[in-house]
Amino acid sequence: MRRLLIAPVLFLLNTAVIAETLSTQRQDELRELIYQDCGSCHGMRLTGGLGPALTQSALQGKNQASIRTTISEGRAGTPMPAWKNLLTTSEISWIADFLKDPGGRP
Repeated sequence: MRRLLIAPVLFLLNTAVIAETLSTQRQDELRELIYQDCGSCHGMRLTGGLGPALTQSALQGKNQASIRTTISEGRAGTPMPAWKNLLTTSEISWIADFLKDPGGRP
């Protein structure tokens, strides 16, 4: 019985997080984070370095869920940290979308 009540609550919470929109200022801050923080390992142009490239072609075969999971949980056995304690689910989703969308890059 308890499981039947939990599922709808989790769905509503997840929907609320997805519906959250990020301000233009926060999007700018996340772009800066990508190029500065992520770029310190993935290359300042995201073409690779200590970490793999994060270019559109490098991410072509990856689905959004796996990119979000990598950002959120990190990669065990690698220097890739988990960002889930520093970023919201919406921010992580925005970053994953930004990395896959070549039009979203400056």
